[in-house]
Amino acid sequence: MTATPSPAPTILGEVTPVQPGTLYLVATPIGNLEDISYRALRILQAVDAIAAEDTRHTGKLLAHFQISKPQLSYHEHNQTKRIPEILDRLRAGQAIALVSDAGTPGISDPGVPLVAACGAAGLSVVPVPGACAAIVGLIGSGLPTDRFCFEGFLPTKGKERRDRLAQLAQEARTVILYEAPHRLRETLQDLANHGGDQRPIAIARELTKRYEQFWRGSLSEAIATWTPENPACPIKGEFVLILGGVLPVAHQPTEAEIIAALTDRMTQGMSRSAASREIAGQLNLSKRSVYELSLKIPD
Repeated sequence: MTATPSPAPTILGEVTPVQPGTLYLVATPIGNLEDISYRALRILQAVDAIAAEDTRHTGKLLAHFQISKPQLSYHEHNQTKRIPEILDRLRAGQAIALVSDAGTPGISDPGVPLVAACGAAGLSVVPVPGACAAIVGLIGSGLPTDRFCFEGFLPTKGKERRDRLAQLAQEARTVILYEAPHRLRETLQDLANHGGDQRPIAIARELTKRYEQFWRGSLSEAIATWTPENPACPIKGEFVLILGGVLPVAHQPTEAEIIAALTDRMTQGMSRSAASREIAGQLNLSKRSVYELSLKIPD
């Protein structure tokens, strides 16, 4: 295991200067520009360069905050070429910020391979936390937050999509998904087909933006509500789906298990009636049905 150095953490009120040879993972707003942090702005102003998924998009953000820094494009189509270049810059002592189009780098974007490469090379990586659509959607959903999993975008077709849907049909944790508007209805229907249409779901749209919307209900209600004909729930913008986990199903004892429990009680000296009454109470079954099973046990 390789230990990667990080700059010393700060306490409230202290400011640590940008460190040379460090990759900063800087979260940017997912819609509302007021959500950027003072720390994020300071880092973006101080680094030597900014690696951006879309330099034109990030350029608008930087211009709004009057930040002028050189950018280099870094996305899934050029990451194989870019990663060695960025590592060389970091080894030369440059400080570089990685940003995504919106939100936190490394979540449903190509940031992970770069972070892994930095870790393998022993280079420092410092997250600068901020907005993340998955977490914003989760905390506004009203669904359990103590245990959850993030699935991002589902595979779009074929066996991979069917297999993933089958897995989610058994998932007990709250599930966070991203979805594009043109696939929203298909995904809602697929989730209902695989996991039941009464499963609870929250649909978050255009988070932190002017037309932010939260909708909560069952999958069947969602399918009936989110239609092209319903102006109250427009299928436009960016969607986060928060799917309730599958509730555990209580174990239903088999006939053989009930008879074994009755036999154990009767062997200890309990009467057939007393044993049936006790087992029925423990398993929340009718005494009559348990007693009838006890008649299969020889005296």
